[in-house]
Amino acid sequence: MENKTRSDKGKSRKVTPEELTEAIEQVRSKIHVKTPSLALLYRVCIEQGALTRSRIAPNTFRRLVNQYELLKPEESASKVRLAFAKAHANEMWQADTLVGPYVQHEGAPVQSRLIAFLDDASRVCCHGQFFLAENVDTLIETLRTAFYKRGVPESLYVDNGSIYTSKEIIQICARVGCLLHHAPVRDGAAKGKIERFFRSVREQFLARALDLSSLDALNRQFIHWVEEQYNAQKHSVLDMTPLDRFALDRARVLYLPPNQVNDELFFVEEERQVRADNTFSFKSIRFEAPRHLPERTIQIRFERRRPTQRVVVYYKAQRMGEARPLDPVANDRPPAPRSGAANKPLPPRPPNSEEQASEPPQS
Repeated sequence: MENKTRSDKGKSRKVTPEELTEAIEQVRSKIHVKTPSLALLYRVCIEQGALTRSRIAPNTFRRLVNQYELLKPEESASKVRLAFAKAHANEMWQADTLVGPYVQHEGAPVQSRLIAFLDDASRVCCHGQFFLAENVDTLIETLRTAFYKRGVPESLYVDNGSIYTSKEIIQICARVGCLLHHAPVRDGAAKGKIERFFRSVREQFLARALDLSSLDALNRQFIHWVEEQYNAQKHSVLDMTPLDRFALDRARVLYLPPNQVNDELFFVEEERQVRADNTFSFKSIRFEAPRHLPERTIQIRFERRRPTQRVVVYYKAQRMGEARPLDPVANDRPPAPRSGAANKPLPPRPPNSEEQASEPPQS
């Protein structure tokens, strides 16, 4: 007495999956879009005569394409994705950028960007900061603060964005001994931990009634939320707080040594050729090398935002000192006396005949 299930349930009676695949491959070369939508793909199939509306409707086309995964790359089917975690803190950091809320800047709303670094093993947010722009300068500022707060990681896992593949980041990682790894293109799931952290930021922080009157106000609220709630709250996977998990490996953490030249680790480096007069040109300004390095190739380091304010010279990986703008008038001076002749008194000058004649006779 019960109703029987149709024998052709879930099957297409007019178009088979093989015919649908053949039609898609036939019109794919005529579409100049890298990832066409299903609506566009269906319309082109109808226009080119590969399919007819009487045989397959738009909704049926969309359902069959998704059901049989006809547009999915073949290599993705054999791709194995495993859940992983580093054994110790600071073995690897994950970094990415999140689109933030609009903040007031000079009387106008500007959309902010959040750049954050997350430790893979402990889930500690090493540092995160909102900026008005996403560029190399803001990334270097965030990376510098993260290094000073949580130490230097053994590796850094980032995507293929332009700021994460810049020469400045490559140079910084090479100086501090940090390996730079890039995730596969268009594979956001590879950085699952930082993506999960951004989800917490959206659901727990950005959902609040925030003070968006300035960028500094937003950053103060974010740092308070990270340090007082996220890093100090029990993590469901770790069964402890991220800070406690990070503290277990504190002895392994490598911090930047106290040094006056630590900021130079985050400078940009370029090569220059020193002339025979011990000067070189940089930003249309002639600088004088701090040591005698004529006709040699040197490396100069400078800050991106203020390139000519401080120029440091390196030669064969050794710091030579800071270069100064050339002052040709100051160089117009007699050579310094020798060390032996500096303390030797000058001999008395013999008087000439005119001086003897002008002297009054002594009684």
